[in-house]
Amino acid sequence: MPPGQPSPSAQAVDAIAHAFHTYMDQFNAITCRAQGRFERREWLAGHADAVERLDLYKAVLAQAVPQVRQVLGEQLGSPEVWSAMKRDYVTRYIASRDDFNLGETFFNSVTRRIFSTVGVDPDIEFVDSDFECRTQQTLDSICYTYLPAMPFGPTSTLQVVRQVLMDHPFAAGYEDLPRDLHRVAEAVEANLLQRRGESRFTRIEVYRSVFYRSNGAYLIGRIWSGGFPTPLVICLTHPSCGIVVDAVLMDEDEVSILFSFSHSYFHVEVQHPHELVAFLKTLMPLKRIAELYISIGFNKHGKTELYRDLLDHLAHSQDPFTIARGERGMVMIVFSMDSYDLVFKVIKDRIDPPKVTTRAEVMERYDLVFKHDRAGRLIDAQEFEHLRFDRRRFAPELLAELERVAPSTVRLEGECVVISHLYTERKLTPLDIYVREREPDAAAQAVIDYGQAIKDLASTDIFPGDVLLKNFGVTRHGRVVFYDYDELCRVTDCKFRRMPQPVSFDDEFEAEPWFYVGPMDIFPEEFRTFLGLQEPLRSVFSESHGDLFSVEFWKGVQRRHKAGEVLDIYPYAAHKRFINCTL
Repeated sequence: MPPGQPSPSAQAVDAIAHAFHTYMDQFNAITCRAQGRFERREWLAGHADAVERLDLYKAVLAQAVPQVRQVLGEQLGSPEVWSAMKRDYVTRYIASRDDFNLGETFFNSVTRRIFSTVGVDPDIEFVDSDFECRTQQTLDSICYTYLPAMPFGPTSTLQVVRQVLMDHPFAAGYEDLPRDLHRVAEAVEANLLQRRGESRFTRIEVYRSVFYRSNGAYLIGRIWSGGFPTPLVICLTHPSCGIVVDAVLMDEDEVSILFSFSHSYFHVEVQHPHELVAFLKTLMPLKRIAELYISIGFNKHGKTELYRDLLDHLAHSQDPFTIARGERGMVMIVFSMDSYDLVFKVIKDRIDPPKVTTRAEVMERYDLVFKHDRAGRLIDAQEFEHLRFDRRRFAPELLAELERVAPSTVRLEGECVVISHLYTERKLTPLDIYVREREPDAAAQAVIDYGQAIKDLASTDIFPGDVLLKNFGVTRHGRVVFYDYDELCRVTDCKFRRMPQPVSFDDEFEAEPWFYVGPMDIFPEEFRTFLGLQEPLRSVFSESHGDLFSVEFWKGVQRRHKAGEVLDIYPYAAHKRFINCTL
């Protein structure tokens, strides 16, 4: 090596750090477009930005990994070299960064692509962050703080709300700002009066950047009253008439749904990711850290946090993995632990008939969901590779089934089970089980939301394919979401048809259809039978969503999508919208 030239390991660290900086710069540049998209109502372009940002991580890694391979040469496979590189990377590049934990995850991504590490190797990757005790930024660095005028009077809340909106300006104007200011102030005071017995508050803290997703914008904060914090979310929309305050959310469950695993990721400008997640955690204490990172677009680091959470749970629990509750799938085997709120899904080597699909097609559908607007109705799945578990944690029945149906993915290595590929999803109660076990009123509400879930999916150009109840689940908030993507497709790719009338008496009793059925042909009239609902739930569904049985409904949705229309879906209940309520 010529004098003064950096060593191969130093050059490799430089390449990794440069790639990480490139990723973050481009991630932030795409994120910064969101405000302009909202102001100019460029919804389709905003979705394209979202897809571009989701593809960015892999694209940057695809350029960085070959560079690292080239500069390391014969030292590429040396754990000692990589252990030294890890220390060098921390010292020279990420120790002083506000996004240090994201930098750790990026380093891990490089090592795992080069080593295909099974399990974890703490010598060459960050299993736990090196900066857990790092001092956080002050609240003022990430939030605006507002104090009411004293003594507290009739206009105190209104004045604070006005300042909140003025501190988050838009180039586009409000349709009716005075009206919206009064609506927000009245909603805040009414909520505090109901919760705390008085409408006064001591301060309001609002995150400095606006959260954007689809065609909505959100000011996220908290309000202190009586010594306790209450979430405060001001929801903005932008119809053609101007920006409108559409709703105010002050309930933890409502805010949790807004940040749900069934929604797409927010675009929000953030300098201190760790501090933002800590702030959001105060609003939604039941959400795990991983889910909050994922919700603001750092899904790769969210996976890191999720894996750490799983390792911690395994270290402090004893119950085994067992086959998940519900009907057995024809495409995947699904397992879980009673004490953990995730399920694990492994694609079978051979798909059970009558399903006709392949591993590649299943993975393509998961990728479609990852990049699509999930509209609060599709579960976000996290993909993992090369995981190692203690064999004793698997129930014998499950282990035998995994070896039988997925031997190319699951193998035994001594006392360990190695799974080369799986998806994780939030554990839900399957809808078919839910309606059998819950009280009639709860079952009826779930069935109504089931129909709404199908409509919301249609509004985002998604047709579930298999609309059976067993393919939908119910969240802890009582929302119905779809989680079986084996036959998922776009509404605009389907051909919705009316059932042909039989030509003869015998036609009605044929075991097979007496008319041609194409691969994308859908007969909505048959949903009445295929849904599997029994009375009185069948009537409940028909009364609320009988239009789903008509070809006209589906063709109408197709026409709107093909015309380029973006259909509105709100991540909060209709009665929360100011247009639908009177304060």
